[in-house]
Amino acid sequence: MDDKLKRMEGLIEELNRYAYEYYTQDNPTVSDKEYDTKYDELLALEKETGKVYPYSPTVRVGDGVLPEFQKYTHIARLWSLDKAQSINELEEWHNRNLKFINSYNDLHEEKLPSIRYIVTKKFDGLTINCTYDESGILIKAATRGTGEVGEDVTQQVRTIKSIPLRIKNNAVIEVHGEAIMTKEAFDEYNKSAVVPLKNLRNGAAGALRNLNVKETARRKLSAFFYDVGYNEGKPFKTYMEMLNFLIERNFPMDNYIRECSTMEEIEREVEAVKKLRETLNYDIDGAVIAIDDMRTRELLGYTVKFPKWAIAFKFEAEEATTKLLSVEWNVGRSGRVTPTAILQPVELAGVTVKRATLNNMDDIQRKGVKIGSDVFVRRSNDVIPEIMGVASDNEEEQEIKPPGVCPYCGSELVQEGVHYFCENTLSCKPQLVKSIVHFASREAMNIEGFNEKTAEQLFEKMDIKTITDLYKIKKEQLLDLDKFADRKAEKLVKAIEKSKNCELPSFIYALGIANVGKKTAKDIVKNFRTLEKIKNCTYEELISIQDIGEIVAKSVLEFFNEDKIIKTIYELLDIGVKPYYEEEKIIDNPFLDKTVVVTGSLENFSRNEIKEKIEALGAKVSGSVSKKTDYVLTGKNPGSKYDKAIELEVKIITEEEFYKILNN
Repeated sequence: MDDKLKRMEGLIEELNRYAYEYYTQDNPTVSDKEYDTKYDELLALEKETGKVYPYSPTVRVGDGVLPEFQKYTHIARLWSLDKAQSINELEEWHNRNLKFINSYNDLHEEKLPSIRYIVTKKFDGLTINCTYDESGILIKAATRGTGEVGEDVTQQVRTIKSIPLRIKNNAVIEVHGEAIMTKEAFDEYNKSAVVPLKNLRNGAAGALRNLNVKETARRKLSAFFYDVGYNEGKPFKTYMEMLNFLIERNFPMDNYIRECSTMEEIEREVEAVKKLRETLNYDIDGAVIAIDDMRTRELLGYTVKFPKWAIAFKFEAEEATTKLLSVEWNVGRSGRVTPTAILQPVELAGVTVKRATLNNMDDIQRKGVKIGSDVFVRRSNDVIPEIMGVASDNEEEQEIKPPGVCPYCGSELVQEGVHYFCENTLSCKPQLVKSIVHFASREAMNIEGFNEKTAEQLFEKMDIKTITDLYKIKKEQLLDLDKFADRKAEKLVKAIEKSKNCELPSFIYALGIANVGKKTAKDIVKNFRTLEKIKNCTYEELISIQDIGEIVAKSVLEFFNEDKIIKTIYELLDIGVKPYYEEEKIIDNPFLDKTVVVTGSLENFSRNEIKEKIEALGAKVSGSVSKKTDYVLTGKNPGSKYDKAIELEVKIITEEEFYKILNN
């Protein structure tokens, strides 16, 4: 029995480490198959021994329905933050802090350090308070509630796979975080939801406040931690020390942690977070500015509601409610006919919104959207905002019905799954125009001076109906088009001729294969090298390429299985289009054939970008430090990999040193 329990402990440690690497670091070090094999072995041992440790990954499954929520009294109070919505309000707060520190230092021998702030994102989810005992085991998780009393959501929080169930620590602590739902998890859940979620925040809040723990698990929540509210261990001297403590113990942490001291720096960081907002796959609604020094915090104290030493700068809302007036149906280059909502104009994040995407009929029905409905509209990084759900019903509502024929050419529509298609690819203007524009675009065949207006004129006045027709255009024909004088016409003909000599990845991208962007086109070409091999590739060959999954593989196979497409490709080749592939040559450099591990936040690169940069140098990027590691590249707030590198005496380099080594 002791051997089995020991084996269980070993498996739990391994599996929890793998989960941290996968969910928190986004850097898996084992295959799904290897993980599943070890997980199944642990499950079998737990069944055999009748023992399940509270920090075992098997407790994350989320099984059973709770009878009711239990109240939980937090050890230490959870405070709300005071809010500022203008730079002037921030400046007033900053000046009060400066005045306090200066006054204190004038009167006391003990001096407070110069003001320093830590700026972080303000997450828009549901606050959770996680309690870890003297053994480092997660024993309780609760919602904020009143700040003093919340609801016990321990079983629900255990389903969040990025939250550690056990940490290396020997004192009771309460750690504050925010449970959030990513856009990917939201979309995945809504695909099969009987009642679709309306927004990310409600998705997270509803998951944690659900007595059916299996339902919580289905929503695949994530979390970010940012504070230790109660600590029986060694006290922290600064907020940065506290944040590093959380990072070192494998809590999921956001990498945007910035230090600043002046009002100008605060304003710059707030703007930086605001710009980041549009690129994120989760919701934030502001930035938090907090004093770094703990002694200064202690002396500043609290108002009745808020700490005086921190403030939240709130951004404008990205969601609003308005009325859906009508639906417009548009045709894309694939022939798909999609609905666009025409809205009663509404101000949203500084922009007047009049249109929003509705995706498809299935999406419309699941969300219960009708003409005349009051709807939730969300605007993030999209050009056209999206309708998330119905805010309230109105009396005079009308069902949204798909058109029977193409709104542009009148051809009968064909339904495939949840989508409707116009199959008139030869004379349906939007399809042809968009296909030709895509083919000529910079990332594709790079035909300079070609745009949508030109494509429309070619379609209407010159009867250009296929991509191959482009290469038959004569200068004299172009002179009959609007705004086409001699020089412009000659320039376009030369640009079309020049495009015949093109890189194979650009040609593959130009063909317009569904789900194949420029990067995927490059990956495919790098693997197969010739157009002929790509045309004849198999499903197994495609999915063996990194970052290519089942959907992309099927799209590629279906595309090259069309006789019309193969005919078009051969026509292009016969007309003189010559796609070529030159294998990238790696120049000799200090990182060639080396193994590099990256840890911490880098200034100039995301994790994916630095990985691509290092691999382009002919080096291998590893997720863990070992004796075989040549370099550990560190950014701000490096974690346990940094300590491991010191222990194994692996060479540690900064981002600046990385460039110096590269350039010497």
